[in-house]
Amino acid sequence: MRTSKVERNTRETQIRGALKIEGKGKYEISTGVRFLDHMLELFTKHGGFDLTLSAAGDLDVDQHHTVEDVGIVLGQLFAGALGERKGINRAGYYVVPMDETLAVVAVDLGGRPYLVYKDKVKTRLVGDLQVELLEDFFHGFTTHAGANLHAKVLYGRSNHHKVEAIFKCWARAMKFACSKDARLKDELPSTKGLL
Repeated sequence: MRTSKVERNTRETQIRGALKIEGKGKYEISTGVRFLDHMLELFTKHGGFDLTLSAAGDLDVDQHHTVEDVGIVLGQLFAGALGERKGINRAGYYVVPMDETLAVVAVDLGGRPYLVYKDKVKTRLVGDLQVELLEDFFHGFTTHAGANLHAKVLYGRSNHHKVEAIFKCWARAMKFACSKDARLKDELPSTKGLL
């Protein structure tokens, strides 16, 4: 089983997390931002991971530090659980319709962080989440997971659906990218010989 634990303490946030890649979609998540909790819960469920994550941050100042640092910790959790990354599929993509909304996410766990994020959300808040911070969340994730992530809403009306479709796509793309190919179990998925 590929698992990891992370504890990250700064003057702005205190975050603890544990991840099991081969999980059953079980979660216990509390960030202080309920809509972010909801997105991480469905990410866990749709990815088939097990995730425990608790964050205490300076939400009296702003959500920025908490949302970004949760992304950082999630990236660290995946990097730790993936280890050397031998035998993984490495890349995955998914397209999800969420009622009137269609989103696509592609991810490459090849060690080169990069983010392209376009959610087409037209409001400041979805639930209690400052939506502009999702780009910071995903940037923190990609940098610390060593992941290249492209997330895009193609069209949609509901801002809730736009964000939810991205998280569901990301979950299923990650599920495939993290999964192992038994034929290549001792091989790194790179012609360079390293990731």
